[in-house]
Amino acid sequence: MPSVRTSAPRLIADIGGTNARFALLDNEEFRDEQVLACADYPDLVSAIESYLRRVGANEASSRPLEGAFAIAGPVTSDVIRMTNHVWQFSAAQTRQRLKLNRLIFMNDFTALAMAVRHLPHSDLEAIGGGRPQPNSPIALLGPGTGLGVSGLIPSGEHWIPLQGEGGHVTLSVMNEREIAVLKQLHQRFSHVSAERVLSGAGLVNLYEALCAVDGIVPQQLTPPDVTRRAMEGSCRTCMEAITIFCALLGTLAGNLALTLGALGGVYIGGGIVPQLGRLFVSSHFRDRFEDKGRYAEYLSAIPTYIIHAALPALVGLAHAFNEPGPRWEAE
Repeated sequence: MPSVRTSAPRLIADIGGTNARFALLDNEEFRDEQVLACADYPDLVSAIESYLRRVGANEASSRPLEGAFAIAGPVTSDVIRMTNHVWQFSAAQTRQRLKLNRLIFMNDFTALAMAVRHLPHSDLEAIGGGRPQPNSPIALLGPGTGLGVSGLIPSGEHWIPLQGEGGHVTLSVMNEREIAVLKQLHQRFSHVSAERVLSGAGLVNLYEALCAVDGIVPQQLTPPDVTRRAMEGSCRTCMEAITIFCALLGTLAGNLALTLGALGGVYIGGGIVPQLGRLFVSSHFRDRFEDKGRYAEYLSAIPTYIIHAALPALVGLAHAFNEPGPRWEAE
C-alpha cells in the first residue's frame, strides 16, 4: 500500500445510471466537482482515472488515499452490479486498482439520507403544509434514471440511514384511468414496479401506455421530450403522463411516510422533480400524499420537500467516513 500522507484529499463519487459525479474532499469541504457521463467509459475505474487526470490528482504525490462511493443499486457484497447501467465490479479490486487504503461503497439514496440533515434550507422547497417533528424518522425518495428510496432513523445521538430497494415495490394505482394504464404495462412487464413509471424511462412508459389506451400511435420520445412537451403544453398525452407521474409519486410518498412513521418529513431527490417546476407544485402530488382515508390528518401534518441542491449525495458522502450507516468496505 502507498505510504500515509496526511494532506491527501479523499475521493467521493455519486455513481448514477446516467452520470457519475465526482469531487475531492479536504476535511469536510469538497472541491473540483465534475460530472461525467457513464456511457463514455467502459468501467468505473476508467471514469475515476479520467476525473483524477482532469483535476490534476492522478500523480502519486497528489492521489487520494481514501474514497467513498455512492452507487445506484444494491450494495450487499464485494460484487456490485448497477441496476440501470452495465457496470459491475469487485469492490476489493476497485480499491486495489485505485491504490486506495480505504474505500467505502453505499447505495446512492443511503448517501442522500446522510446528507439531508446537513442541507441548507435554501436548497429545500416545501410542497404543502406540515411541520417536521424533532427526533422523528425521515423518508426520502427520488425519480431519476431509476427510483431511489431510503430513510433516516434517529438512534440516541446518531442518525442511521437505511439501505433498501423501495423503488421496486409493486406500483399502486388509485382510479380507473391509472388502472387502464397499469393493464397496458402488465402486458410489457412481468412485475410493474414503481420504478417502471416513476423514473426517466417511466415517463416514456406512461406516455406509451396512455397512447395505447387512447388508440394513438406513439412517437419515439425520450424522457426529456416528454417533460419538455408537457411544460410547453404542446402534447396532451405528455401533459397527462406528467400529471399521472406526480399523482403516483404522491401515493408512493404517502405509503413510505406511513411505513416509516416519517414525522420528520419526506424529501424528494433525483433529477426529474426539481426540473418540473410549477407543473409539480400545482400537481396532485400533495393531494395524493394525504389521500389515505383515516390517516389523512396524520399525513397532512408531515411536510414534504423538493431537494434542489446540485450534488446532495456528495454532502452525505463527506460524512460517510465518520458517521454510522450501512456500507461495504472494500478489503
